Amino acid sequence: MRRWILKAGTTELDGLVLEDAPMPEPKAGEVRIRIYAVSLNYRDQLILRGQFGSRLPERDLVPISDGAGEIDAIGVGVETWAVGDRVTGLYFAWLRGIPEGDLGFGLGSLNEDGMLSEYVVLPVNRVVRAPASLDYAEAATLPCAALTAWNAIHSGHLVGAGSKVLVLGSGGVSLFAMLFAQAAGAQVIATSSQDAKLQRWVELGAGEGINYRDTPDWGKAVFERFGGVNKVVNAAGAGALNQSLTALSYGGEVALMGLMTITDDPLEFVSLLSKGATVRGIAVGNAEMYEAMVQAIDTHKIRPPIDRRFRFEEAKDAYRAQSSPELFGKIVIDLA
Repeated sequence: MRRWILKAGTTELDGLVLEDAPMPEPKAGEVRIRIYAVSLNYRDQLILRGQFGSRLPERDLVPISDGAGEIDAIGVGVETWAVGDRVTGLYFAWLRGIPEGDLGFGLGSLNEDGMLSEYVVLPVNRVVRAPASLDYAEAATLPCAALTAWNAIHSGHLVGAGSKVLVLGSGGVSLFAMLFAQAAGAQVIATSSQDAKLQRWVELGAGEGINYRDTPDWGKAVFERFGGVNKVVNAAGAGALNQSLTALSYGGEVALMGLMTITDDPLEFVSLLSKGATVRGIAVGNAEMYEAMVQAIDTHKIRPPIDRRFRFEEAKDAYRAQSSPELFGKIVIDLA
């Protein structure tokens, strides 16, 4: 089979190498998946640059956490899966409830190989069923960005009809958060630094868009214009936390994830305390959440937002496209 690896000690795309490798065989409690599509997340750029969950010293790494395919072999003792099942990987070994220990950094980081390979072997607790309504390319976008968005929308403070949700930026998490919030009956407000992207947000169904470069105090603008929002899906990171708190209505929640912006600015305690607000950290999600998300995708016919698709041999071009400021949707690499 063929697979892409990030060579140990490298932090540039030159270190991403396509190689031949022996076909992996599933051991007891494992399944082998023929991969048909993978998709990239911003975290994959950070891993490439050695800034997040990077490779262990002197270890080559198969990158990318998100992939979808078909089980083509099962190991001894596997009863929950069968050859031919359509599946994706599960980002963390986290089945339900709260994490019981250090989850690590997910597939495709540290000592866990990822999905950028024609065949992948995973333990049964790292495999989840793909939605029946999606093709492999669409299903490949779900394990990281979509599950993070599902956790943000459907855990913590509940979102439903009449709720107002603010999503920051136009990355994969924000796009999925809008789709899930809309399916729940919520009104969505979006931010971007580009008016063209704000127009696309409105075309997708956002009630209004705010250009955060033209309106630096966007949190105040949201509060004054809409009376605040019930939930902010903050995929930008700590640098946008204070504005997120300002944008909240009383009793609202900031679902915080993302490493796009880091800051040492002091927390806006006045907003946090006076509004009785909650800041909830999001670490992707667990298998139970994933199963609920899959059911909702099939029920509401939600289509993942794909920006561009590349062939397996064009993996480097896919990385470049994923880092483009013009990106609006997911980057997918097709293996079949």
